[in-house]
Amino acid sequence: MISLNSIIFNGMDATKIDVQIQMSSGLSKPEFNIIGLADRAVKESAERIRNVLSALNLSLPPKRLTVNLSPADVEKSGSHFDLPILCGILCSLNILPESELSKYIILGEIGLNGSIAKTTGVLPASVWANNNNLGIICPSIQGPEARWAGHTNIIAANHVLEIINHFKGTQILPVPQIINPTGNSQNVGDLAEVKGQTAAKRALEIAAAGGHAMLMIGPPGSGKTMIASRLPGIMPEMTADEILESSIIYSIAGQLNSQSLVFTRPFRSVHHTASAVALSGGGSDARPGEISLAHNGVLFLDELPEFSRTTLEILRQPMEGGKIMISRAKRNATYPARFQLIAAMNPCPCGHLGNPENACSRAPRCAEAYQNKISGPLLDRIDLHVDVDAVNPWEMNDDKAQGESSAIIRKRVIAARIKQLNRQGKVNAHLDGKDLENIVVLNNELIQFLNAAAEKMGMSARGYNRIKRLARTIADLRNSDNIEMEDLAEALSYRPINRGKYGI
Repeated sequence: MISLNSIIFNGMDATKIDVQIQMSSGLSKPEFNIIGLADRAVKESAERIRNVLSALNLSLPPKRLTVNLSPADVEKSGSHFDLPILCGILCSLNILPESELSKYIILGEIGLNGSIAKTTGVLPASVWANNNNLGIICPSIQGPEARWAGHTNIIAANHVLEIINHFKGTQILPVPQIINPTGNSQNVGDLAEVKGQTAAKRALEIAAAGGHAMLMIGPPGSGKTMIASRLPGIMPEMTADEILESSIIYSIAGQLNSQSLVFTRPFRSVHHTASAVALSGGGSDARPGEISLAHNGVLFLDELPEFSRTTLEILRQPMEGGKIMISRAKRNATYPARFQLIAAMNPCPCGHLGNPENACSRAPRCAEAYQNKISGPLLDRIDLHVDVDAVNPWEMNDDKAQGESSAIIRKRVIAARIKQLNRQGKVNAHLDGKDLENIVVLNNELIQFLNAAAEKMGMSARGYNRIKRLARTIADLRNSDNIEMEDLAEALSYRPINRGKYGI
């Protein structure tokens, strides 16, 4: 029996799979069976492998060939089992040495001519292999991806013949090199390009500094999407741990650039027709969804009331816990989901509530019904609620209306973030429990003011704590160790009550 190694992923956790090949005699013609709870894509490997062997002028002997993927009680999915199964068969035919291949994790999809195609999960597979003192055999195009894990024992091949020649010593495949360490930088635009909207830009700065969620309410064309898209440009650069974690998620989802990692904070703009599975993740192979792809970055939801209510309610638990569990019939997968929610919406279906030039005969009842599509518990989890009014035509051509550039604002955001990380090791939006009590300390005057405001506004306990976090961030932006009355008053101005003409 031949036994080689491959891998599967259950969320971010990897499980080694033993690919066992057994040939037994007694048949007049070859028989090829794959067992071990394999899905259709894995079972179809048999036909692909037959064609590859024919392309190599090889044929299966008249024996029963059984491929067992162990452990047998774990569901196996994906075409990346093609290569380890083929390598195991070549070991059975004494073409490849089992003693050498058993020192590697093998994954890759094969074409009918023996070419090795791109697959998912190479980066986390390389990390796991490196941590367990194993090499990795993968598609050539993903060699640099495997190399990012710090691994050097990598065989990255374009064709099965290259693997055969490598182990026979007639062709030594070089260790892949990292090609482009900053290859996926993105141009997110400058906040100076946004005319007017001083209040919204101030709220965006606070959101970036403390990692807070934000909702913008305003008529069409007021610049909500433009403002949101500038957020990554004022956020701090990703740390090494964040780069690796986000890149692993993208690799599992099959969305990682093979030549680079995720170096810039993700900005995932989700269309309102997205399903609950698209947002949370799942499917037959429990892949990460948009909220996990936005991990360490921004999840932007435009036209918020147009989303299905069921879809929006999925956000509630990840916004609190920073992770999401996907439960399916045969597997449970947990993915990180520490994203920063930025949402935008019109005040009513037509978007012109409160505008006398475009008055609607159905207002304000149509606005109430429209805004009520968003549940109270979800709104309670959003720290900043900001009115974004239509831009005055005179401001469109006024250079003074531009305001500060993203570079200037980013310096203040980074300084506030450094202050938070040095003080508590995380951003203010993630403070909870004892940490919140010990770090956000209010004097008696501020406590009385906050209590009176909370009682008058009908604020929940969650909303009460979010005001304290928000005030702490505003004070950090002033580089102050103490929260002052002005910080608390500004934080209260962003809560969703008495929102003027928009009602939220």
